[in-house]
Amino acid sequence: MPKRFKEEKTLILVKPDGVKRGLVGEIVKRIEQRGLKIIALKMFWANEKDFTKHYSDAEDNLRNMGQKTLATYQKLVHGWIVEFMTSGPIIKMVIQGLHAVEMVRKLVGNTMPSQAEMGTIRGDFSVDSSVLANAQKRAIRNIVHASGNLAEAEHEISLWFTPDEIHVYTRAEEDIMF
Repeated sequence: MPKRFKEEKTLILVKPDGVKRGLVGEIVKRIEQRGLKIIALKMFWANEKDFTKHYSDAEDNLRNMGQKTLATYQKLVHGWIVEFMTSGPIIKMVIQGLHAVEMVRKLVGNTMPSQAEMGTIRGDFSVDSSVLANAQKRAIRNIVHASGNLAEAEHEISLWFTPDEIHVYTRAEEDIMF
């Protein structure tokens, strides 16, 4: 089958708050209803080393995460994120489809749940804010992580999956939808 125009792969992590609240099925449902294909899925319990790689202290990563200053992130936020992301099991998924990165970002909504539109995963299932998280000295509970762009997706997929864990198949409706 020829590669389709703008067919991409992206990463989604259902964070411990999403897993513990039983939202995995709802998240999978929304992804599949959108016509996106899950080509890898696994539950795991991450350790600090895993998330030190994922949320690296590289300046580009910090800039992409929108942190106000490198020093603040390194002293506080990085530790809070790692502590949160290792507090329970996580579901990791590779999603494939037309404009997958952009479509998944639309599905999950704004990183700040208090600003996420209703109808998005974060808008429907979280009301957390940076003000509350900072006051409680913790990471923002926003249900999912989704790669921010294609380069980030490729990097994150390579961190969390080996090539033999990613599957190629055709969904029944692909010929109709695309």
